[in-house]
Amino acid sequence: MINDLIKVKGELKLTLTSPQGNVKHEVIVPNLVVTAGKNFIAAAAAGNTALGSEAGRVALTSSTVSTNSVAYVASFGAGTGTGAITEAGLLNASSSGTLLCRTVFSVINKGASDTLGITWTVTIS
Repeated sequence: MINDLIKVKGELKLTLTSPQGNVKHEVIVPNLVVTAGKNFIAAAAAGNTALGSEAGRVALTSSTVSTNSVAYVASFGAGTGTGAITEAGLLNASSSGTLLCRTVFSVINKGASDTLGITWTVTIS
């Protein structure tokens, strides 16, 4: 009998920069891989299916696969996702879609001319 125990975890890095390119705020927080996300990578259960309050959505700028992990990178430029940001999610579509990951964090105040970069790393072990 083979019994594989797959664990899925994630880490989210958020970097807020001013229009001049100065880092205003940077934080790394652990990530919740939700059930629908586990289903997306073939594990079964129930849970979150959407963000609580979506401020903006952008396409990924890159994804990099390495041993047992993938890093997803996105950038919310000036005018996108402006306001008090307290959560982030990783979805598989430009609208609606399946929620792979979701995390909640202390407020990051993104000004209209700021850029918020996100690097989301998901590791399977």
